[in-house]
Amino acid sequence: MLLDRFSRPLADLRISVTDRCNFRCTYCMPLDEYPWIERSEILSFEEIERVARSFAEHGVHKIRLTGGEPLVRKDLARLVGMLAAIPGVDDLAMTTNASRLTEMAKPLRDAGLRRITVSLDTLRPDRFRAITKRGDLEPVLAGLFAAKKAGLGPVKINAVIERNVNDDEIVELAQFGRQNGFQLRFIEFMDVGNVNRWRSEKLVAKADIVAAVASAFPLQASAAERGSTPAATYEYLDGQGSFGVIASVTEPFCGACSRARLTADGRLVTCLFSDAGEDLRPLLRPAPDDDRLSRRIAEVWGAREDRYSEQRLTALESPDGYDPASNRKLEMIRLGG
Repeated sequence: MLLDRFSRPLADLRISVTDRCNFRCTYCMPLDEYPWIERSEILSFEEIERVARSFAEHGVHKIRLTGGEPLVRKDLARLVGMLAAIPGVDDLAMTTNASRLTEMAKPLRDAGLRRITVSLDTLRPDRFRAITKRGDLEPVLAGLFAAKKAGLGPVKINAVIERNVNDDEIVELAQFGRQNGFQLRFIEFMDVGNVNRWRSEKLVAKADIVAAVASAFPLQASAAERGSTPAATYEYLDGQGSFGVIASVTEPFCGACSRARLTADGRLVTCLFSDAGEDLRPLLRPAPDDDRLSRRIAEVWGAREDRYSEQRLTALESPDGYDPASNRKLEMIRLGG
């Protein structure tokens, strides 16, 4: 088992397959245009598979495909099939905005995708357009139900909650999940990247989210072992499912984090809030060197000591407060979700 400096195992790999996205969500990619990665620098499917296989040999058994928006990457089902065939990988998932999922859900499931998470922050068409700047709600909802029909499960919904943006929809979103068998995961608004204008006043804390749901539906904290799962889970007392809250800001879970990230251009990143990454492309091009690749992955993870969210909370609780602008980070278009 490969451990970092805080004895956290390497178990999960999140792979960004593209930096492109057809939405411009205000909390993630708020600018109209970005300096995109040159297509020649994007890893091929064969290169991604080679890196993923090396990670699997080090103990990774969960892989999640991200972006940008992964479904804008052409022929993605072929990559899913390649990753599903890697020995040791027993959980292959994807996070998507679902705008193209209606036609892709079944091919992805047939190729070996097991689970899907859809980013959906509102059920109101006008608000959806305001948050995404380019998207329409109807295709996303259709994609959710197409994923369920295709057998991708559980189907999860990630909803980033911002004060005075969509915090008045917490109960509505929870009810939507209950009625349709989707697992809601509410996410505290985080300072990902540098351009989303994060400030603590926009944060809706986990305690407030749970209280809002509890005001409508009796619930209890799940007794199941949480492990490295980022969401704290709550079960409805009437047996109609559950929901989770990812509280990176108010209740950091750095101590259990077992995730590495691979950017679309081949950088190994060890924290969602990193300011840099280890470029693995020299070990893939022009001629791949699997032994050096394996050693470098082990070296980077072995040196890992990230605990950004814990440090942020300490700063937030200090007299001087926390200044997100003083902590430069990779943008989400490079890093992936």
